[in-house]
Amino acid sequence: MALSELAESTRAAAEAFIAAGTAANTVRSYRSALAYWSAWLQLRYRRALGDGALPPEVAIQFIVDHLARPDGAGGWSHLLPVHLDDALVAAGVKGKPGPLAFSTVSHRLAVVTKWHRLQRWENPIEAPAVKTLLREARKAQARQGVTRRKKTAMVLEPLQAMLATCTDGVRGMRDRALLLLAWSGGGRRRSEVIGLQVEDLRRLDAETWLYALGATKTDTGGVRREKPLQGAAAQALNAWLAAAPASSGPLFRRMYRGGHVSSAGLSGDQVARIVKRRAQLAGLEGDWAAHSLRSGFVTEAGRQGIPLGEVMAMTEHRSVSTVMGYFQAGSLLGSRVSQLLPASPTMDGGAAGSLPPEEPA
Repeated sequence: MALSELAESTRAAAEAFIAAGTAANTVRSYRSALAYWSAWLQLRYRRALGDGALPPEVAIQFIVDHLARPDGAGGWSHLLPVHLDDALVAAGVKGKPGPLAFSTVSHRLAVVTKWHRLQRWENPIEAPAVKTLLREARKAQARQGVTRRKKTAMVLEPLQAMLATCTDGVRGMRDRALLLLAWSGGGRRRSEVIGLQVEDLRRLDAETWLYALGATKTDTGGVRREKPLQGAAAQALNAWLAAAPASSGPLFRRMYRGGHVSSAGLSGDQVARIVKRRAQLAGLEGDWAAHSLRSGFVTEAGRQGIPLGEVMAMTEHRSVSTVMGYFQAGSLLGSRVSQLLPASPTMDGGAAGSLPPEEPA
């Protein structure tokens, strides 16, 4: 397998997404998936990614090669031969041997779906046999207790705990402002946070800022939409801009030892590391990531009974089904329907810790 050929095939595919106006952060994710497809196709079928539409049989083989299923002996198995698995790892497109998570397989199928649409080819993932296999694979994994792992939602209490750690000088001011803008400002994605420029800010008064979003994952038109930032979030932004003044450039910038603020902006990975670091400093358990800010904002809005339409206006979710999982979880936490059992010491009203006498045998 020639890595140069794989790189060229992947580059051409990624350029098609860029030409289609796909967000840069999404293109990076797509490029990784396309590199994997290129390597797997070369190893399995000796064909390149751009050789034409893939038949449904290839999509089915991709699924059974990568999704683990019960083997009947209490374990799990997948069909990818060991020598091919090792070659994918050696090529640098796979982290370690073994099956992939259902979410990873689904993402890679979604990428190849979009690739086919851009080429105006018939999409193999839409074939009934492929859809049926995916549906049954999800059911099989669910029955075996394999569930999709979601990042821990940063609701109000863990947010406050993280903010309490932001006492380490200018770095703490930056992290506090970042956390509060990303959370209070509508659960911003990390790509949106690092894309914010000082020029995108407009101050209304001491307690209110407006910040403008351009092209985002769900709005690629680039029309500027302003979102409010008030209260504690506005105050944190005031403090950060006073500590590290700038008239232009990235709003949130890298820092070096000694509290020196760079002119270079943060990367998406650095935003994730800030969240993880603050969670660790606060002693919080959970699987924390940049997405915790977005899911936590929606969950907390549900807890506080904010209308869904207002939440989606801030987050800019396009799909109601996407946002409802977090929103419903939050709203049910404060709902009486989850508290039907009265909070009495015992079910029969007796004293706590006491049991009725046993009947004679």
